[in-house]
Amino acid sequence: MVEGGVSKASKTEFTECWNIVWTTPYIMKLALSAGIGGLLFGYDTGVISGALLYIKEDFRDVEKKTWLQELIVSMAVAGAIFGAGFGGWINDRFGRKISILGADVLFFIGAIIMAIAPQPWVIILGRIFVGLGVGMASMTAPLYISEASPAKIRGALVSANGFLITGGQFLAYLINLAFTKAPGTWRWMLGVAGLPAVVQFGLMMMLPESPRWLYRQNKVDEARAILEKIYPADQVEEEVNLLKQSVENEKAEEGLIGKDMISRLKGAFGNKIVRRGLYAGVTVQVAQQFVGINTVMYYSPTIVQFAGFASKSTALALSLVTSGLNALGSIVSMAFVDKYGRRRLMIVSMFGLSSCLVALAVVFFQAAIHAPSVSQIESSHFGGNNTCPAYITDGNAKSWNCMDCLKAKCGFCAHKGNEYLPGACLIDEKSTDTLCSDEHRTYFISGCPSSFGWLAVVFLGAYIITYSPGMGTAPWIVNSEIYPLRYRGVGGGIAAVSNWTSNLIVSLTFLTLTEALGSAGTFLLFAGFSLLGLVAIYLLVPETKGLAFEEVEKMLETGFKPSAFMKKSNKSEMHA
Repeated sequence: MVEGGVSKASKTEFTECWNIVWTTPYIMKLALSAGIGGLLFGYDTGVISGALLYIKEDFRDVEKKTWLQELIVSMAVAGAIFGAGFGGWINDRFGRKISILGADVLFFIGAIIMAIAPQPWVIILGRIFVGLGVGMASMTAPLYISEASPAKIRGALVSANGFLITGGQFLAYLINLAFTKAPGTWRWMLGVAGLPAVVQFGLMMMLPESPRWLYRQNKVDEARAILEKIYPADQVEEEVNLLKQSVENEKAEEGLIGKDMISRLKGAFGNKIVRRGLYAGVTVQVAQQFVGINTVMYYSPTIVQFAGFASKSTALALSLVTSGLNALGSIVSMAFVDKYGRRRLMIVSMFGLSSCLVALAVVFFQAAIHAPSVSQIESSHFGGNNTCPAYITDGNAKSWNCMDCLKAKCGFCAHKGNEYLPGACLIDEKSTDTLCSDEHRTYFISGCPSSFGWLAVVFLGAYIITYSPGMGTAPWIVNSEIYPLRYRGVGGGIAAVSNWTSNLIVSLTFLTLTEALGSAGTFLLFAGFSLLGLVAIYLLVPETKGLAFEEVEKMLETGFKPSAFMKKSNKSEMHA
């Protein structure tokens, strides 16, 4: 039976999986449930990017307060951190099935709360519920699939679950785009997630508990009955014996490292091999987040607006590109990660990410310095009461351009004939937006008209292409391979918490950073983090491709050194 971590599936395994799924009703229900779980996870993390554009439109407080936007986005991540920890306890105490059903209930409650939210704080509450569900699902769904599916197709189903997470994010962008013209826009976007949660709940009610969990609870007959549904009659006895041996080994390991979490943590940090594994595992997980990937996934339409695309539907349509490329990159990763290795893919990925982030910083810098200027004649055209107060009182108002106008928390009404000519700087109110639109002008509040905007979209696409096959999947694979067997659960848990925490920090500060440093400065900061991550990966993360767990353990015991350092060390020994 699978002990945990990432199972990598071959092409043959995917073919066999497809055949078994279509011919076995039980496996069909399992595959559907697993697929919905992955889609829900991806949908609920991706849908907020488009919904936020319309939430700002309905609640002016949200539009004016970036910290409120950051809370709406990041509270799902905060909920996921607690959901993952709480979900682990529910998994062990009540079983995998109950944990997934609980996640569905949280998904549904969160979706309904957000759909009927009368105030921004209610949306935040709904996001916390959804986040708790995401955290529980993120650790329970792959575990349940690996324990309740036939060994032949286990890797394929677990891999498919991971792929469908990115597919769920892509679906979220499609749903966002579909509801742009519907009354209630963002309420539909956020509320529709309740439907697949209901479907998955119904499917899970028809599926049994994990046979492994049942066996650990000494419910041997129930575990055997489930295995009889999964395997042919001539294989059942062998699978029961394998399950018995695996559970006994697991209990023996628990006796060595302790049953409670505090004992396990003490044992992990007191073990030199595990510590070195954690240096590598935590490094890749923190680096994955501090390259800024979830600023792109959570704020993609907003970033597109920063680039000068004022239309919400256009911003959403262009954001589909990044989400689609992310899903495509997951497929590419499955093809190359075993051929070229985890370390090499991550290093190449980090080089590419640093380059793309620097390029994005240059594009946004050029867009800022070439932003259309503010015209006093254009501004006064809309009346003194509608002109931006900061512009009126500034003694150096003649030097103002669109970016200065937006920094003053005002809106820029572009020139009627040509967006790149001087425009008006107005009070950012719904009435001035309407006045501007009535004259067939474009109203900008997030970014300025720019002839460089298309370059930003190109480099965002390049960023995703570079990220997904390397830093997108390799960190999770490294963490499934880098720890000694008895500490794999503890090590993977510590690394996962570091990933979610880093995700929270980045998503909670992105808009604040763009206000303080500008878009160019923010992307340059992430480029700096990427370079630091590249150095850390080069120095601390060994290659685990093709190595048995015992070989990885032996390598960590002697200590990993990059090849360049090893050559220098060997030369020193020769001279000595």
